[in-house]
Amino acid sequence: MTINDAVRALAGAMVLLSVALVYYVSPWFLLFTAFIGLNLVQSAFTGFCPPSFAFRKLGLKDTK
Repeated sequence: MTINDAVRALAGAMVLLSVALVYYVSPWFLLFTAFIGLNLVQSAFTGFCPPSFAFRKLGLKDTK
């Protein structure tokens, strides 16, 4: 698994978690979903993605 794969998997898992929290807990968790989306958009333009640093320290590679 590459860093890009791990970032997409983490983002998808966080979106699914936030959807479950909206359904079961409070609609205010839509702010969490919006934060995830905004972070993905800014990382596409800037190349800065905080989880990628953690995945790199865990030993994942940048390319296949």
